[in-house]
Amino acid sequence: MQTILKRAQTATLDIAYEETGPADGRPVFLMHGFPDDVRAWDGVVAPLAANGHRVLAPYLRGYGPTRFLRAATPRSGQQAALGDDLRALMDALQIERAALAGYDWGGRACCIVAALWPQRVTALVTIGGYNIQNIATAIQPAAPDHEMRHWYQWYFHTERGREGLRANSRELCGLLWQLWSPNWRFDAATLDRTARSWENPDFVDVVIQSYRHRHRAAPGDPALDAIEALLAAQPDITVPTINLHGAADGVGPAEPSDSAAKKFTARYERRIILSAGHFLPWETPEAVVQALRDLGA
Repeated sequence: MQTILKRAQTATLDIAYEETGPADGRPVFLMHGFPDDVRAWDGVVAPLAANGHRVLAPYLRGYGPTRFLRAATPRSGQQAALGDDLRALMDALQIERAALAGYDWGGRACCIVAALWPQRVTALVTIGGYNIQNIATAIQPAAPDHEMRHWYQWYFHTERGREGLRANSRELCGLLWQLWSPNWRFDAATLDRTARSWENPDFVDVVIQSYRHRHRAAPGDPALDAIEALLAAQPDITVPTINLHGAADGVGPAEPSDSAAKKFTARYERRIILSAGHFLPWETPEAVVQALRDLGA
């Protein structure tokens, strides 16, 4: 089935997205993370489209062909921006309700829309659990072995890190792929295809702001203050949800107990995928497809 690159304008962005499947099919948004792009979903798209879904895979702000409409707009990657972008894209496409699936930054966008606008979401597949950040507690230190996994975030808090990401985006992000999904055997061509999305002129600024803002080390976009205030309350997610977590996730390992379960108040299930790491859609796309099917998406 043919995949078409399309564009839609919101108040802030010209969002590029790939669409596959019948135009009148049940819509599913697939939201990629950092550092990645829509290619992460290639193994998920075809089975969903063959099952009659209208499958939409957007490039996040700062990635691939997506562009800001105005130079004056802050190049923010904060969580409120990601969630608002997804909601605004649904509005632009006149999609009232859709199933959502995402991981990392994309999982955060999906969780935010599900939490703040649950009437827009039929089902949620969140990879990695409750992805809404608790910025109020961000300055509290974690266990040293957890802090070690976040070395790249502390690197991005420095101007050396900003310039390192600018100069070495392919090599740095490829290293994160290796560290976060140690069982994934990707080749250079696969990395090269996705690395083109990191040539977006806003990629570095969006990434740096994202990792600084979540630790209260950079200001947010004032236009998003109202959404951030809602997220500060750590809202429950009230839509049917399956949480997929890779057992080999090198940045956020699956804990034996599911501490996030209490944040999901409708049907909820956590599935540990033994072979997968952080980049679960690349590694086990069938797990995502099955979760969406099991939710009746």
